[in-house]
Amino acid sequence: MPISTSRVRWLMLGHLGLCLGYATTTMLALPHFLALAILVAWLVLAWGFRWGAPMYPRAPLRIWPWSLIPLALWWLSVYITDSYGRVDIGAILFHFQAGIAEHGGTGRILIAILYALAGVMMLVAFTWLVRIDHRWRLLERILMLFLLALNPLLFGFSLQGAAIVAEDGAWLDRRYVPPTIEKAPEELPNLILLYLESIEGTYADTNRFGNAYRDLAALGKRGLVFRGIRQSENTGWTMAGMIASQCGTPLMPAGLIHDNQFEPLEHVLPGVNCLGDLLSAQGYHQLFMGGASLEFAGKGLFYEDHGFDRTLGRHELERRLEDPSYVNSWGLNDDSLLDMAVEEVEALARRPGPFTFVGLTLSGHPPYGYPARACLERQGEFDGVDILYSVECSAWLTRRFIERIENRGLLENTLVVVASDHLSMKNSAWQQLIAGPRENTLIMFGNGLPRQIVYREATTMDILPTLLEAMGFTLPSHRAGLGASLLSPAQTLVERHGLEAIDERMLEERALQVRLWKETQDKPPPTSG
Repeated sequence: MPISTSRVRWLMLGHLGLCLGYATTTMLALPHFLALAILVAWLVLAWGFRWGAPMYPRAPLRIWPWSLIPLALWWLSVYITDSYGRVDIGAILFHFQAGIAEHGGTGRILIAILYALAGVMMLVAFTWLVRIDHRWRLLERILMLFLLALNPLLFGFSLQGAAIVAEDGAWLDRRYVPPTIEKAPEELPNLILLYLESIEGTYADTNRFGNAYRDLAALGKRGLVFRGIRQSENTGWTMAGMIASQCGTPLMPAGLIHDNQFEPLEHVLPGVNCLGDLLSAQGYHQLFMGGASLEFAGKGLFYEDHGFDRTLGRHELERRLEDPSYVNSWGLNDDSLLDMAVEEVEALARRPGPFTFVGLTLSGHPPYGYPARACLERQGEFDGVDILYSVECSAWLTRRFIERIENRGLLENTLVVVASDHLSMKNSAWQQLIAGPRENTLIMFGNGLPRQIVYREATTMDILPTLLEAMGFTLPSHRAGLGASLLSPAQTLVERHGLEAIDERMLEERALQVRLWKETQDKPPPTSG
């Protein structure tokens, strides 16, 4: 065999081996250096079986392998898993429908291009191998079936479709309690609810993460710290996390039940009452504020649909910046955002009647975070990849924000809630995060709450009734949506059935999905009695 042909052979086989190793370590959450061991094993097998150079060759055929499309779909699954930690079909479906314009993930464009080039080269190498080696022509049809059967992307879509024909597609809906308020306290407290992007409670483990979480731990000493807040299906991205904690439901994409499924959404969860609806009915003036665009993933629509008077996002806030260039790819940095938030909370406090302030930070956004300039001055230089630097930054900015509004006398008769929007997606501390159990951040203080750690097996859907009871409202059976108040003896769904069983039921659920998106149904009033 000529030397040039031999080089081509080993280049093709080597690239296939690298792709196999990278895909294996990504999907199994193994360190990527183990891909080299898989490459070596692949090359040893290739040498031993003379792949690409059979001892008794047959004439090459100019055919197209059956496995090309399944291989491409697998490579897409690898990219999604490498970017986010898992293939979440619910998130994919919802973002396509709600809109992905003005997202801040531009930093991954180069990575996506490199993935695409590597994928094309993989398909070229595989086509060469099948054409040149008749033994692979026999094997690849079996390989095609294997790739189709085990692709997590296709498996997820098949589960979504299975919900339509599930024997019991109403298991969650039967347990859903429409959020209503039976009785309000004599003096309505204000609410400050701050979501920390991806800053999960797992970071409190100092053995794994050092002091990155210490400022949030200090805030926790002022009131209630809830431990054991797990993440269920369809609650694992920002919009889903906020909806789970404010509506007591998972964010099940509209899917085939939406009348105009290929058009942008006009409403988000029009069929249910959420926190904003309940508090609006009680006379609250309500503001949502976040550094990213309100257009992304239907965020502005959700808050406008559910009782909020004002929504402020990137476009509304950028014009207030002293330095217009001081932004990141998602929007405002958190020091700028929280500086403005102090002024907004003060303006809300000057108005007559109670208020709700909901904020959403950006510093902890995977994979590396977006630490603010104020943190650089405090923590020193950022190496560009250490997510724990960004976690520490977010925790400190949160504590500073709360101390500033407290120093202005704005926390009287106020419940403060600090929560992660969801567990972090894949970041630079991924191996440490997945090394043990994970939980969301949930801290509440003020409004007469005791100082205590509450250990409960729960999900973010339990936050809504817990928050309302912490404010002094009375709920039917201590429940709202699919959640149970963690301040009451009522059992959570996780305590009663286990997280795995809930996730399995969620993949089969149809009735609750219809309830969430049914625009024509009559919603129950947000108050009762």
